[in-house]
Amino acid sequence: MRYLHTMIRVADLDAALDFFLGKFGMVEIRRIDNEQGRFTLVYLAADEDVAHSADTGAPLLELTHNWDPETYTGGRNFGHLAYAVDDIHATCERLEKAGVVINRPPRDGRMAFIRTPDGISIELLQKGEALTPREPWASAANVGNW
Repeated sequence: MRYLHTMIRVADLDAALDFFLGKFGMVEIRRIDNEQGRFTLVYLAADEDVAHSADTGAPLLELTHNWDPETYTGGRNFGHLAYAVDDIHATCERLEKAGVVINRPPRDGRMAFIRTPDGISIELLQKGEALTPREPWASAANVGNW
């Protein structure tokens, strides 16, 4: 068995791509527009996974956008996406400056949570050992759900 991808449905493809590509730093690997089925699939990879994705097709995040409007609820009902980052403090700072709410700040220097425009929870984990806790994160409160 081998991991292929995680699929999440997105209501607004442009907003989702702005989040995942523009703010979160992922890379679009391929896109499929299916006129008969009235949907678009966009496959994304983390920057360090691009070469691996080219060789294996995984690990990928699949954004599914149905062209006919639908309401999606319960963004956490499948759990969350998780990504390891080089510097959790710098990553959270970059995301916050881009307008992303840090729902669970990295108070411990190890873990944080954010959410996509569609309410999907994303866990950020520090690669290797936890960083030394520092402000403003060490005393920051949780915001909303994560």
